[in-house]
Amino acid sequence: GYLVRSQSVLQLKPDSGPLSPPVTTWQCQWFQIDLGCDEDDLALHFNPRFNDDTDGTVLVCNSKIAGCWGDEKREIHNPLQRGSTFKIVLKLTGDMFEVEMPDGQEIQFPNREGLDVITYIRIKGDLKLTSFKIY
Repeated sequence: GYLVRSQSVLQLKPDSGPLSPPVTTWQCQWFQIDLGCDEDDLALHFNPRFNDDTDGTVLVCNSKIAGCWGDEKREIHNPLQRGSTFKIVLKLTGDMFEVEMPDGQEIQFPNREGLDVITYIRIKGDLKLTSFKIY
């Protein structure tokens, strides 16, 4: 696959607007978007999978606190398709993250760490990043 790694010192605060990375996947097995303080403290780990051993095509959300993963939230409905261009919008709204999918589906995931500023952003996996915006 094509690996993209990105870490940013940009700050995302509650209600500061959406974070929207339009991406194109091709022969994609998975990709992830991580938001938090560093690689061991992730308020949101958003991980679309196209060949999951348990659920096949699934959207997985989780958090990692002090290096320990929390309980996964799994959404069986995954509107993303391999080889397609799409836009995902991530919002931090205080105690909740909202992930808006291209088909209008909205996934909510709790801000378990209670972070009010995101200082670490990592995008990784089988994808081609075409645009990344912070509003």
